[in-house]
Amino acid sequence: MEKKDFTTIRKKLGKTQKEVATLLGVSLKAVCSYEQGWRTIPTHVERQLLFLLTRKRKSSTKSQNCWELKNCPEERRNKCPAWEFNSGKFCWFINGTICECAAQKSWNEKILICRNCIVMKDTK
Repeated sequence: MEKKDFTTIRKKLGKTQKEVATLLGVSLKAVCSYEQGWRTIPTHVERQLLFLLTRKRKSSTKSQNCWELKNCPEERRNKCPAWEFNSGKFCWFINGTICECAAQKSWNEKILICRNCIVMKDTK
């Protein structure tokens, strides 16, 4: 996540730096450092911030899960953690999902795919 993305999401949440620091369980200094680009935004902070944004926003595809939106074949669905844990609206949050026909090895690889996915775009 880039510093401008962090700041944009914080503002969409309607939170001050201090408030978002409390929500994320980090210091105010850390949030300032993320927004200035002095410190890399850790994966767990990025995931939590995106999660909060999805809970705040209204979704136009509320009734559809990722496997419905992407028309995943049953054999792929049955191997996917999003299906297993009935988390089709939060597939981007779960590592090991079978997006683009393969599970990604890291959060950074996964989130690159997810940012261009209809499921994730619907949360922004």
